[in-house]
Amino acid sequence: MGPHRMQYFLIFFITILSSLIISACCTSCSLHEEHDDLNGYFDDDHEGMITGYNDSAGVYPTFLDSLYASAVDHHQVCYEKDPSYEFRNFIDEDDHEGYEDHDDDDDDDDDDDDFEKIVRFGDSTQVFNVDDFGAKGDDQNDDSEAFKKAWDKACSSRKGATAIVVPKNKKYLLKPLKFSGPCKSIISLRVYGTIEASTQISDYSKDTSHWLVFQDLNNFTVTGGGTINGNGEIWWKNSCKIDKSRPCTHAPTAMTFYQCNSLKVRNIHVKNAQQMHVSFQKCINVQARNIVVTAPGKSPNTDGIHVTATQDIRIRNTVIGTGDDCISIVSGSKKVRAWNITCGPGHGISIGSLGAGKSEAHVSDVVVDGASLWRTTNGLRVKTYQGGYGSASNIIFRNVGMKNVENPIIVDQNYCDQAKPCKKEDAAVQVSDVLYNNIRGTSESDVAVKFDCSESHPCRNMQLQNVYLVKQTGAAAKAFCKNVKFIKIGNVSPLCPSN
Repeated sequence: MGPHRMQYFLIFFITILSSLIISACCTSCSLHEEHDDLNGYFDDDHEGMITGYNDSAGVYPTFLDSLYASAVDHHQVCYEKDPSYEFRNFIDEDDHEGYEDHDDDDDDDDDDDDFEKIVRFGDSTQVFNVDDFGAKGDDQNDDSEAFKKAWDKACSSRKGATAIVVPKNKKYLLKPLKFSGPCKSIISLRVYGTIEASTQISDYSKDTSHWLVFQDLNNFTVTGGGTINGNGEIWWKNSCKIDKSRPCTHAPTAMTFYQCNSLKVRNIHVKNAQQMHVSFQKCINVQARNIVVTAPGKSPNTDGIHVTATQDIRIRNTVIGTGDDCISIVSGSKKVRAWNITCGPGHGISIGSLGAGKSEAHVSDVVVDGASLWRTTNGLRVKTYQGGYGSASNIIFRNVGMKNVENPIIVDQNYCDQAKPCKKEDAAVQVSDVLYNNIRGTSESDVAVKFDCSESHPCRNMQLQNVYLVKQTGAAAKAFCKNVKFIKIGNVSPLCPSN
């Protein structure tokens, strides 16, 4: 797509979104009861067509912030008129009607129908406003205790459905908190305003790895259109990647979901995490959609969405621009689906790293279908350490567009993240059965396709179809292929020298 066509596309895209926002604000509260805050603002029918986030121009954070503000403003007015509003039939019907898994071998409709029956709330939903528990929301006072009291009250309720409300136009300052289950009710956290992380590093003395943790929960939902702000600047400047004189230490993940089942995270903006933004650990049946994740391109280790030991997770209609992987998928994860992903700045969409410290690692059944990557340091990456063992298999990347991406396609079985060269090892995580289909765009580097595979465990059963990558200037790009076995290659440029 040329620059003029892209410009026209952006104007058209923003015009459509603006009309949707105006329409949403003019519609009665009753009509909005059946839709979540950002529904309809992203188009599910055009995989891979979400426009990228441009870090240098700074366009999308401002635009998306205004989009959120318009949606949340309308819903907050309705809530103030009727506190039970938004909790009557708030289920997002688009999650179930016409749902498409993008995998012909799987059929999740039954699971979605069951989930809908569970979370469709009635008028009996209890609403717990954090202000009623003493929260100030002035960005000065510590509101941690008020949030904990609201959680304990909602979680212990036997009313069937409870909702914790974080009001709009306020900033709630929180120290590290753990919101634990199992709860006696079906619970949701509705963030309309902003939750801000404490910037006092001493507040994290008991646990420097986590800020907000949601643990052991079933049928839990986080939504509302508000913002989760990790205030990570103080942590970034103390990172060993920024200040080489400092030791490398952990920094908190902004939002961690641990051992949660039938989880929904949607319509939320997570920004400036201390380290990772959103992490799903040992979760089953996760829907993550309409999420915006933003941090400066040079912020260290600020992965957007991190998936570890999680099964059956669907990530869709999500915009991520950070200083590390937009999406990282690591050991123990399987049946991962991601589509309509916008990525950039950042390190691309990564499987791994796997096998660190000679460990065993397994990732399988991953589909990335429909993504736009802009000015990322990697595009579609599989990375494994030497010396590890296990497998990364049955992986599909398709319908992906890239602009000025370094390393658009890369498999690196010799990944090394230290200054001095890593020791050569014979053991390796086996990479096999990977398909790249309909991958197009421009490469910032000379080598657009790179398979740096293990001599002892070559990459096996790799497929390339309809791949067309050129340099940013339009000149031909190169391919580097070592220890890789292809089973099918069709309509590919650049080609490996031996093919």
